[in-house]
Amino acid sequence: MSKKPKKPDQAKEIISPSTQTIKIEHKFGKESFIQKLTVPRRRRFANVYQLKCTLMDTKPPVWRRILVPESYTFYDFHVALQDAMNWLDYHLHCFRIPGIGTFEEIAHIECPWWDPWDMDNDWLTTTEVPLKDYLSKPSDKAIYCYDYGDSWEMSVKLEKILPKTKNTKYPVCVGGKLAAPPEDCGSIPGYYQCIEAFEVADKFEEQPGENNLDLKERIIWIGDWNPYMFDPEKILFESPRERFIMALDLE
Repeated sequence: MSKKPKKPDQAKEIISPSTQTIKIEHKFGKESFIQKLTVPRRRRFANVYQLKCTLMDTKPPVWRRILVPESYTFYDFHVALQDAMNWLDYHLHCFRIPGIGTFEEIAHIECPWWDPWDMDNDWLTTTEVPLKDYLSKPSDKAIYCYDYGDSWEMSVKLEKILPKTKNTKYPVCVGGKLAAPPEDCGSIPGYYQCIEAFEVADKFEEQPGENNLDLKERIIWIGDWNPYMFDPEKILFESPRERFIMALDLE
């Protein structure tokens, strides 16, 4: 499910540098509901979280190791993950905090763009929940879900809590392997079809035939995407506040 069109210019008129919260009115028939959201902002921090994030069901695994401020909310972390995966934040997201049992869930932390009328009473919102509420000690885990159509899931594990380093700008990606699947590629099966397309692209002209039309289209679609290329030093992290403003639906 995609978000609605963005209107960044209007959002910037409403949200000033000092704005801390906004209110959004939702209507369902004759009923209305006011949703209060915290606008992301920088907060002081002394420590950073080292988190390993692995895209589930990928072999070999696509993964990232990220250092983020301990003051981050789950929304802030979502933005960092999107940047580290080179995804475009086109879709909805949530975090699930797993319990001890296989199907047990301690908390469901939904993105701010989900219709509040469809939320369970005990659901939380990513902009309102600090990471430390559920990730506070090494080995604590969460599941990050992105794009409810392609249904990407990443396991998130808190590896270490470290003192922040002077003159280091956080977040920072300190490791990882393989390029993330292209946005909207069709989940895990589509990801492997993209890899197949990449690997045969150079020899495709030598394999004519109608059966190859789908493969040809995918070769064109992936463009210069290379599944084996990833350089953590090239990751650029955007401001969660700016991303929040860009994502606001003001219709």
